[in-house]
Amino acid sequence: MSEKTGSCLWTSVPQMSPAPCNRYKHAICAYNGNIYLLGGRGKHSLKDFWKYSVVCNKWMELDCDNDTAPDELEEHTMVPHQGVLYVFGGLRDSAYSDSKTPLWLFDTAKEHWFYIEEQSLHSQNVAPANKKGHSAVVLRSSMFIYGGYIDMRGTSQEFWRFDMDSRLWSLLNMTQVGPGPRHSHSAITHQDYMYLYGGLQGLKEQRDLWRWSYHSHTWTCIRTSSGPSRLMGHSAVVYKDSMLLFGGGETQTAPSNCLWSLNLTTLMWERLPSLPGSTAPCRIHHRCVGLGPKFQPRPPNNASSKELCISKNKDNTFRPFKNKCFPSSPLKCQPEEDIELQNLHVDLKSINTYGNCLTFENHVAQGNRESEHSENETEDTMEVPMPDLLLILGGKPLKDQAAISVWQMTLGDS
Repeated sequence: MSEKTGSCLWTSVPQMSPAPCNRYKHAICAYNGNIYLLGGRGKHSLKDFWKYSVVCNKWMELDCDNDTAPDELEEHTMVPHQGVLYVFGGLRDSAYSDSKTPLWLFDTAKEHWFYIEEQSLHSQNVAPANKKGHSAVVLRSSMFIYGGYIDMRGTSQEFWRFDMDSRLWSLLNMTQVGPGPRHSHSAITHQDYMYLYGGLQGLKEQRDLWRWSYHSHTWTCIRTSSGPSRLMGHSAVVYKDSMLLFGGGETQTAPSNCLWSLNLTTLMWERLPSLPGSTAPCRIHHRCVGLGPKFQPRPPNNASSKELCISKNKDNTFRPFKNKCFPSSPLKCQPEEDIELQNLHVDLKSINTYGNCLTFENHVAQGNRESEHSENETEDTMEVPMPDLLLILGGKPLKDQAAISVWQMTLGDS
Protein backbone atom coordinates (compact mmCIF):
# COMPACT_ATOMS: atom_id res chain seq x y z
CA MET A 1 0.00 0.00 0.00
CA SER A 2 1.16 3.52 -0.74
CA GLU A 3 0.07 4.70 2.70
CA LYS A 4 0.57 2.41 5.66
CA THR A 5 -1.70 2.61 8.65
CA GLY A 6 -0.32 2.56 12.17
CA SER A 7 -1.03 0.30 15.13
CA CYS A 8 -4.31 0.07 17.02
CA LEU A 9 -4.92 0.92 20.64
CA TRP A 10 -7.85 -1.05 22.07
CA THR A 11 -9.52 0.01 25.32
CA SER A 12 -12.50 -1.44 27.15
CA VAL A 13 -14.98 1.27 28.18
CA PRO A 14 -16.77 0.27 31.43
CA GLN A 15 -20.49 1.06 31.45
CA MET A 16 -22.44 2.34 34.41
CA SER A 17 -26.17 2.00 35.11
CA PRO A 18 -28.47 2.78 33.45
CA ALA A 19 -27.20 0.95 30.38
CA PRO A 20 -28.54 -1.64 27.93
CA CYS A 21 -27.82 -5.28 28.70
CA ASN A 22 -25.22 -7.16 26.69
CA ARG A 23 -26.52 -8.53 23.38
CA TYR A 24 -25.80 -9.59 19.82
CA LYS A 25 -27.60 -9.34 16.45
CA HIS A 26 -28.67 -5.81 17.38
CA ALA A 27 -28.56 -2.63 15.27
CA ILE A 28 -26.66 0.60 15.90
CA CYS A 29 -25.93 3.81 14.05
CA ALA A 30 -24.31 7.16 14.80
CA TYR A 31 -25.94 10.52 14.26
CA ASN A 32 -25.02 14.00 15.47
CA GLY A 33 -22.54 12.81 18.08
CA ASN A 34 -24.80 10.11 19.56
CA ILE A 35 -25.05 6.37 19.01
CA TYR A 36 -28.47 4.75 18.79
CA LEU A 37 -28.99 1.07 19.70
CA LEU A 38 -32.11 -0.99 19.00
CA GLY A 39 -33.11 -4.52 19.91
CA GLY A 40 -31.05 -7.64 19.34
CA ARG A 41 -30.84 -10.78 21.42
CA GLY A 42 -29.50 -11.58 24.88
CA LYS A 43 -31.17 -14.48 26.63
CA HIS A 44 -34.24 -13.64 24.53
CA SER A 45 -35.34 -11.16 21.87
CA LEU A 46 -35.12 -7.53 22.98
CA LYS A 47 -37.27 -4.50 22.18
CA ASP A 48 -35.43 -1.71 23.99
CA PHE A 49 -34.09 1.45 22.34
CA TRP A 50 -31.18 3.54 23.67
CA LYS A 51 -29.18 6.69 22.92
CA TYR A 52 -25.51 6.80 23.93
CA SER A 53 -23.53 10.00 24.46
CA VAL A 54 -19.98 9.11 23.52
CA VAL A 55 -18.45 12.18 25.15
CA CYS A 56 -20.02 11.54 28.57
CA ASN A 57 -20.19 7.74 28.26
CA LYS A 58 -23.84 7.94 29.28
CA TRP A 59 -26.89 5.97 28.12
CA MET A 60 -30.50 7.13 27.99
CA GLU A 61 -33.39 4.78 27.22
CA LEU A 62 -35.85 6.07 24.63
CA ASP A 63 -39.51 5.21 24.16
CA CYS A 64 -40.16 2.09 22.11
CA ASP A 65 -43.59 1.07 23.44
CA ASN A 66 -46.05 2.98 21.25
CA ASP A 67 -47.94 1.47 18.33
CA THR A 68 -45.67 3.00 15.70
CA ALA A 69 -42.45 1.58 17.23
CA PRO A 70 -41.00 -1.75 16.05
CA ASP A 71 -41.51 -5.04 17.87
CA GLU A 72 -38.69 -7.28 19.08
CA LEU A 73 -36.10 -7.35 16.30
CA GLU A 74 -33.00 -9.43 15.55
CA GLU A 75 -30.50 -9.08 12.68
CA HIS A 76 -32.21 -5.91 11.51
CA THR A 77 -30.55 -2.74 10.17
CA MET A 78 -30.67 0.93 11.15
CA VAL A 79 -29.23 3.79 9.08
CA PRO A 80 -29.41 7.60 9.55
CA HIS A 81 -30.32 10.22 6.96
CA GLN A 82 -31.09 13.91 7.56
CA GLY A 83 -32.19 13.47 11.16
CA VAL A 84 -34.25 10.32 10.62
CA LEU A 85 -33.26 6.74 11.51
CA TYR A 86 -34.51 4.07 9.10
CA VAL A 87 -35.00 0.62 10.66
CA PHE A 88 -35.67 -2.36 8.41
CA GLY A 89 -36.35 -6.08 8.93
CA GLY A 90 -35.67 -8.35 11.88
CA LEU A 91 -39.23 -9.49 12.66
CA ARG A 92 -39.88 -13.08 13.63
CA ASP A 93 -41.33 -14.80 10.58
CA SER A 94 -45.11 -14.92 10.80
CA ALA A 95 -48.26 -14.04 8.91
CA TYR A 96 -48.01 -10.63 10.54
CA SER A 97 -44.51 -9.96 9.17
CA ASP A 98 -45.61 -11.08 5.70
CA SER A 99 -48.52 -8.66 5.66
CA LYS A 100 -46.55 -5.44 6.14
CA THR A 101 -43.28 -3.89 5.07
CA PRO A 102 -40.99 -3.93 8.15
CA LEU A 103 -39.80 -0.34 7.90
CA TRP A 104 -39.91 2.11 10.82
CA LEU A 105 -38.69 5.69 11.02
CA PHE A 106 -37.45 7.55 14.09
CA ASP A 107 -37.26 11.36 14.23
CA THR A 108 -34.12 12.16 16.25
CA ALA A 109 -35.15 15.78 16.92
CA LYS A 110 -38.65 15.04 18.24
CA GLU A 111 -37.61 11.57 19.48
CA HIS A 112 -40.66 9.72 18.29
CA TRP A 113 -41.41 6.82 15.95
CA PHE A 114 -43.61 6.89 12.89
CA TYR A 115 -44.58 4.24 10.38
CA ILE A 116 -45.16 4.67 6.65
CA GLU A 117 -48.48 3.17 5.65
CA GLU A 118 -48.39 0.72 2.77
CA GLN A 119 -48.27 2.74 -0.41
CA SER A 120 -48.71 -0.42 -2.46
CA LEU A 121 -52.36 -0.53 -1.32
CA HIS A 122 -53.18 2.36 -3.63
CA SER A 123 -50.40 2.14 -6.23
CA GLN A 124 -48.32 -0.32 -8.18
CA ASN A 125 -45.37 0.15 -5.86
CA VAL A 126 -43.78 -3.06 -4.59
CA ALA A 127 -41.89 -3.48 -1.33
CA PRO A 128 -39.55 -6.07 0.22
CA ALA A 129 -40.72 -8.72 2.63
CA ASN A 130 -39.35 -9.15 6.14
CA LYS A 131 -35.82 -10.52 6.29
CA LYS A 132 -32.84 -10.83 8.65
CA GLY A 133 -29.09 -10.68 8.25
CA HIS A 134 -29.30 -8.31 5.28
CA SER A 135 -27.20 -5.18 4.80
CA ALA A 136 -28.41 -1.59 4.52
CA VAL A 137 -26.40 1.42 3.35
CA VAL A 138 -27.19 5.02 2.37
CA LEU A 139 -25.98 6.42 -0.93
CA ARG A 140 -27.11 9.90 -1.90
CA SER A 141 -30.77 10.08 -0.81
CA SER A 142 -31.53 6.35 -1.04
CA MET A 143 -31.22 3.32 1.21
CA PHE A 144 -29.96 0.15 -0.50
CA ILE A 145 -30.75 -3.25 1.04
CA TYR A 146 -29.04 -6.43 -0.10
CA GLY A 147 -29.73 -10.08 0.65
CA GLY A 148 -30.84 -11.42 4.01
CA TYR A 149 -32.72 -14.58 4.82
CA ILE A 150 -36.36 -15.35 5.37
CA ASP A 151 -37.18 -18.07 7.89
CA MET A 152 -38.13 -21.36 6.20
CA ARG A 153 -37.43 -19.85 2.77
CA GLY A 154 -33.66 -19.51 2.77
CA THR A 155 -31.21 -16.82 1.72
CA SER A 156 -32.22 -14.01 -0.63
CA GLN A 157 -30.31 -12.20 -3.37
CA GLU A 158 -32.81 -9.39 -3.73
CA PHE A 159 -31.37 -5.89 -4.05
CA TRP A 160 -33.79 -3.14 -3.05
CA ARG A 161 -33.67 0.63 -3.22
CA PHE A 162 -35.74 2.90 -0.99
CA ASP A 163 -35.92 6.53 -2.14
CA MET A 164 -36.03 8.59 1.03
CA ASP A 165 -37.52 11.60 -0.75
CA SER A 166 -40.44 9.88 -2.50
CA ARG A 167 -40.56 7.01 0.04
CA LEU A 168 -41.00 4.50 -2.75
CA TRP A 169 -39.35 1.09 -3.13
CA SER A 170 -37.84 -0.35 -6.30
CA LEU A 171 -36.33 -3.79 -6.94
CA LEU A 172 -33.07 -3.49 -8.85
CA ASN A 173 -32.33 -5.80 -11.77
CA MET A 174 -30.84 -9.05 -10.50
CA THR A 175 -30.42 -10.87 -13.83
CA GLN A 176 -26.79 -9.74 -14.03
CA VAL A 177 -23.81 -11.30 -12.27
CA GLY A 178 -23.60 -10.38 -8.58
CA PRO A 179 -22.88 -11.70 -5.09
CA GLY A 180 -25.87 -14.05 -5.26
CA PRO A 181 -27.85 -15.16 -2.19
CA ARG A 182 -26.17 -13.70 0.88
CA HIS A 183 -26.71 -12.94 4.56
CA SER A 184 -24.57 -12.07 7.61
CA HIS A 185 -22.26 -10.12 5.30
CA SER A 186 -20.98 -6.53 5.54
CA ALA A 187 -21.52 -3.54 3.27
CA ILE A 188 -20.30 0.07 3.11
CA THR A 189 -20.45 2.93 0.62
CA HIS A 190 -17.60 5.07 -0.65
CA GLN A 191 -17.91 7.73 -3.34
CA ASP A 192 -20.32 6.29 -5.95
CA TYR A 193 -19.83 2.65 -4.97
CA MET A 194 -21.16 0.06 -2.55
CA TYR A 195 -18.74 -2.62 -1.30
CA LEU A 196 -19.92 -6.01 0.00
CA TYR A 197 -17.74 -8.63 1.71
CA GLY A 198 -18.20 -12.24 2.77
CA GLY A 199 -21.19 -13.59 4.65
CA LEU A 200 -23.11 -16.80 4.22
CA GLN A 201 -24.32 -18.18 0.92
CA GLY A 202 -26.75 -20.76 2.19
CA LEU A 203 -24.70 -22.49 4.88
CA LYS A 204 -21.29 -21.79 3.33
CA GLU A 205 -19.08 -18.94 4.51
CA GLN A 206 -17.64 -16.67 1.80
CA ARG A 207 -14.57 -14.45 1.41
CA ASP A 208 -15.43 -12.65 -1.82
CA LEU A 209 -15.42 -8.87 -2.33
CA TRP A 210 -17.95 -7.15 -4.60
CA ARG A 211 -18.37 -3.57 -5.77
CA TRP A 212 -21.62 -2.07 -7.09
CA SER A 213 -21.65 1.11 -9.19
CA TYR A 214 -24.36 3.68 -8.56
CA HIS A 215 -24.08 4.95 -12.15
CA SER A 216 -23.94 1.73 -14.16
CA HIS A 217 -25.97 -0.41 -11.71
CA THR A 218 -23.53 -3.27 -12.25
CA TRP A 219 -21.60 -5.55 -9.89
CA THR A 220 -17.88 -6.27 -10.18
CA CYS A 221 -16.07 -9.04 -8.33
CA ILE A 222 -12.74 -7.74 -6.99
CA ARG A 223 -10.11 -10.45 -6.77
CA THR A 224 -7.26 -10.01 -4.31
CA SER A 225 -4.30 -12.23 -3.46
CA SER A 226 -4.54 -11.62 0.28
CA GLY A 227 -7.03 -10.41 2.83
CA PRO A 228 -9.43 -11.80 5.46
CA SER A 229 -10.50 -15.42 5.56
CA ARG A 230 -14.06 -16.62 5.04
CA LEU A 231 -16.18 -14.55 7.40
CA MET A 232 -19.73 -14.14 8.61
CA GLY A 233 -21.14 -11.98 11.39
CA HIS A 234 -18.39 -9.36 10.95
CA SER A 235 -18.68 -5.58 10.61
CA ALA A 236 -17.25 -2.88 8.36
CA VAL A 237 -16.89 0.94 8.36
CA VAL A 238 -15.27 3.56 6.14
CA TYR A 239 -12.02 5.11 7.38
CA LYS A 240 -10.62 7.85 5.11
CA ASP A 241 -10.24 6.09 1.73
CA SER A 242 -10.27 2.60 3.23
CA MET A 243 -12.72 0.02 4.52
CA LEU A 244 -12.03 -1.34 8.01
CA LEU A 245 -13.36 -4.85 8.59
CA PHE A 246 -13.47 -6.26 12.12
CA GLY A 247 -14.29 -9.57 13.81
CA GLY A 248 -16.76 -12.16 12.64
CA GLY A 249 -15.78 -15.77 12.28
CA GLU A 250 -15.32 -18.67 9.91
CA THR A 251 -18.04 -20.41 11.93
CA GLN A 252 -20.66 -19.36 14.47
CA THR A 253 -18.50 -20.70 17.30
CA ALA A 254 -15.13 -19.21 16.28
CA PRO A 255 -15.20 -15.42 16.77
CA SER A 256 -12.17 -13.48 15.57
CA ASN A 257 -10.51 -10.24 16.68
CA CYS A 258 -8.72 -9.45 13.41
CA LEU A 259 -8.89 -5.93 12.01
CA TRP A 260 -8.29 -5.56 8.28
CA SER A 261 -7.99 -2.45 6.11
CA LEU A 262 -8.87 -2.43 2.41
CA ASN A 263 -7.42 0.54 0.52
CA LEU A 264 -10.30 1.52 -1.76
CA THR A 265 -7.89 3.16 -4.22
CA THR A 266 -5.37 0.35 -4.66
CA LEU A 267 -7.80 -2.42 -3.62
CA MET A 268 -5.13 -4.03 -1.45
CA TRP A 269 -5.63 -5.52 2.01
CA GLU A 270 -3.54 -4.87 5.11
CA ARG A 271 -3.95 -6.53 8.50
CA LEU A 272 -3.64 -3.89 11.20
CA PRO A 273 -1.54 -4.76 14.28
CA SER A 274 -2.37 -3.85 17.85
CA LEU A 275 0.00 -2.00 20.14
CA PRO A 276 1.89 -4.17 22.64
CA GLY A 277 -0.34 -4.96 25.59
CA SER A 278 -3.44 -3.92 23.65
CA THR A 279 -5.68 -6.79 22.63
CA ALA A 280 -8.89 -6.52 20.61
CA PRO A 281 -11.94 -8.50 21.78
CA CYS A 282 -13.05 -11.58 19.86
CA ARG A 283 -16.56 -10.82 18.60
CA ILE A 284 -19.17 -12.16 16.20
CA HIS A 285 -22.62 -10.67 15.47
CA HIS A 286 -21.41 -7.46 17.13
CA ARG A 287 -21.87 -3.98 15.69
CA CYS A 288 -19.31 -1.26 15.08
CA VAL A 289 -19.44 2.44 14.30
CA GLY A 290 -16.82 5.06 13.49
CA LEU A 291 -16.84 8.60 14.90
CA GLY A 292 -14.72 11.58 13.94
CA PRO A 293 -13.53 13.27 10.74
CA LYS A 294 -11.66 10.29 9.28
CA PHE A 295 -14.62 7.95 9.71
CA GLN A 296 -17.01 10.12 7.71
CA PRO A 297 -17.61 8.80 4.17
CA ARG A 298 -16.88 11.31 1.46
CA PRO A 299 -19.86 12.43 -0.62
CA PRO A 300 -20.16 11.10 -4.20
CA ASN A 301 -18.13 13.00 -6.78
CA ASN A 302 -21.12 14.76 -8.34
CA ALA A 303 -23.40 15.08 -5.31
CA SER A 304 -25.61 18.13 -5.33
CA SER A 305 -24.74 21.20 -3.29
CA LYS A 306 -27.81 20.54 -1.14
CA GLU A 307 -26.59 17.04 -0.26
CA LEU A 308 -23.10 18.40 0.52
CA CYS A 309 -24.54 21.03 2.87
CA ILE A 310 -26.70 18.52 4.72
CA SER A 311 -23.82 16.06 5.01
CA LYS A 312 -21.55 18.71 6.50
CA ASN A 313 -24.12 20.07 8.93
CA LYS A 314 -25.53 16.79 10.24
CA ASP A 315 -23.38 13.75 9.55
CA ASN A 316 -19.90 15.23 9.72
CA THR A 317 -17.50 15.65 12.58
CA PHE A 318 -18.78 18.64 14.53
CA ARG A 319 -21.08 18.66 17.48
CA PRO A 320 -21.84 21.03 20.39
CA PHE A 321 -19.28 20.87 23.19
CA LYS A 322 -20.51 21.68 26.68
CA ASN A 323 -17.90 23.60 28.63
CA LYS A 324 -19.46 22.44 31.88
CA CYS A 325 -19.08 18.71 31.13
CA PHE A 326 -15.35 18.48 31.89
CA PRO A 327 -15.08 16.62 35.22
CA SER A 328 -12.98 18.05 38.02
CA SER A 329 -12.61 14.58 39.52
CA PRO A 330 -13.35 10.99 38.46
CA LEU A 331 -16.58 11.03 40.44
CA LYS A 332 -17.87 14.44 39.41
CA CYS A 333 -19.38 15.32 36.04
CA GLN A 334 -20.05 18.96 36.95
CA PRO A 335 -17.29 21.24 38.31
CA GLU A 336 -18.12 23.69 41.05
CA GLU A 337 -17.13 26.67 38.92
CA ASP A 338 -17.68 27.36 35.26
CA ILE A 339 -14.69 26.93 32.98
CA GLU A 340 -13.77 28.71 29.82
CA LEU A 341 -12.38 26.80 26.85
CA GLN A 342 -9.27 28.55 25.57
CA ASN A 343 -8.20 26.16 22.87
CA LEU A 344 -8.57 22.51 22.01
CA HIS A 345 -6.21 20.18 20.24
CA VAL A 346 -7.26 16.58 19.77
CA ASP A 347 -4.92 13.77 18.83
CA LEU A 348 -4.59 10.13 19.71
CA LYS A 349 -2.75 10.93 22.93
CA SER A 350 -5.43 13.33 24.09
CA ILE A 351 -8.18 10.79 24.62
CA ASN A 352 -8.64 9.73 28.22
CA THR A 353 -11.30 8.30 30.42
CA TYR A 354 -12.03 10.00 33.72
CA GLY A 355 -14.12 7.71 35.84
CA ASN A 356 -17.31 7.31 33.87
CA CYS A 357 -16.77 10.12 31.29
CA LEU A 358 -14.88 10.15 28.01
CA THR A 359 -13.20 13.56 27.74
CA PHE A 360 -10.60 15.47 25.76
CA GLU A 361 -7.55 17.10 27.32
CA ASN A 362 -7.59 20.85 26.70
CA HIS A 363 -6.33 24.05 28.24
CA VAL A 364 -8.94 25.72 30.40
CA ALA A 365 -9.09 28.74 32.63
CA GLN A 366 -11.53 29.31 35.42
CA GLY A 367 -13.55 32.46 35.21
CA ASN A 368 -16.84 34.08 35.95
CA ARG A 369 -18.93 33.99 32.77
CA GLU A 370 -22.31 34.91 34.21
CA SER A 371 -22.28 38.28 32.42
CA GLU A 372 -21.64 36.52 29.10
CA HIS A 373 -24.71 34.27 29.33
CA SER A 374 -28.00 35.40 27.88
CA GLU A 375 -31.21 34.68 29.75
CA ASN A 376 -32.28 32.05 27.22
CA GLU A 377 -28.90 30.36 26.88
CA THR A 378 -28.89 26.80 28.21
CA GLU A 379 -25.49 25.58 27.02
CA ASP A 380 -22.35 26.72 25.27
CA THR A 381 -22.30 25.50 21.71
CA MET A 382 -18.74 25.95 20.57
CA GLU A 383 -18.16 23.54 17.70
CA VAL A 384 -15.23 21.16 18.18
CA PRO A 385 -14.23 18.08 16.19
CA MET A 386 -14.91 14.65 17.63
CA PRO A 387 -11.81 12.45 18.00
CA ASP A 388 -11.44 9.53 15.59
CA LEU A 389 -12.80 6.47 17.36
CA LEU A 390 -13.97 3.03 16.29
CA LEU A 391 -16.48 1.61 18.79
CA ILE A 392 -17.38 -2.08 19.03
CA LEU A 393 -20.67 -2.74 20.85
CA GLY A 394 -21.94 -6.11 22.02
CA GLY A 395 -21.52 -9.40 20.16
CA LYS A 396 -20.87 -13.00 21.09
CA PRO A 397 -19.48 -14.36 23.28
CA LEU A 398 -21.65 -12.57 25.81
CA LYS A 399 -19.87 -11.70 29.02
CA ASP A 400 -21.33 -12.33 32.46
CA GLN A 401 -22.22 -8.71 33.05
CA ALA A 402 -25.39 -6.67 32.96
CA ALA A 403 -24.12 -3.78 30.81
CA ILE A 404 -23.34 -4.04 27.12
CA SER A 405 -19.72 -4.59 26.13
CA VAL A 406 -18.15 -1.43 24.64
CA TRP A 407 -14.64 -1.26 23.21
CA GLN A 408 -12.97 1.77 21.64
CA MET A 409 -10.12 1.71 19.15
CA THR A 410 -7.89 4.61 18.16
CA LEU A 411 -5.69 4.26 15.10
CA GLY A 412 -2.35 5.97 14.61
CA ASP A 413 -1.20 6.93 11.11
CA SER A 414 2.40 6.27 10.28
